[in-house]
Amino acid sequence: MFYKDERLALFIDGSNLYAAAKSLGFDIDYKLLRHEFMRRGKLLRAFYYTALLENEEYSPIRPLVDWLNYNGFNMVTKPAKEFTDSMGRRKVKGNMDIELAVDAMELAPHVDHIVIFSGDGDFRPLVESLQRQGVRVSVVSTIRSQPPMIADELRRQVDNFIELYELKDVIGRPPREEPSGAERSYVDLD
Repeated sequence: MFYKDERLALFIDGSNLYAAAKSLGFDIDYKLLRHEFMRRGKLLRAFYYTALLENEEYSPIRPLVDWLNYNGFNMVTKPAKEFTDSMGRRKVKGNMDIELAVDAMELAPHVDHIVIFSGDGDFRPLVESLQRQGVRVSVVSTIRSQPPMIADELRRQVDNFIELYELKDVIGRPPREEPSGAERSYVDLD
């Protein structure tokens, strides 16, 4: 539930949202996403978190990062770490949980409602702390994927769970032919 006069902030875990939307068969239109939440309340900030490969000449996520940066999103990035797993596959580690949590805690005194776009159970203590400060917390993720993309403990803790699939017609667009963005190869090793 949203109230028109409440001050909102969005915290988007880029790789998590990308994976959830991909599992549901659509891409996110970030312009529509921002407008949807501006409609729901007084949107003060929209943060987008992602790790970037710095040693590549061209990063497929760079155009998205640049577009978001020019269109009202606060970009939080850091260098990704590249490694080879035990099966010889190239993997990229780019966890942004700490950055997201610190920013949410710093902004908490200035907002009424925080929306986290992630299903990561590691955010449960953050949600609990924000709630103790009087901030309402919603999480956008999905239970429609196999396995569900939201941790049960996070879903139980938040004030409001928003099923990503139910936003498909509002913030979605058909997926591109080929996978785009470095987000597709991130793995969380926590």
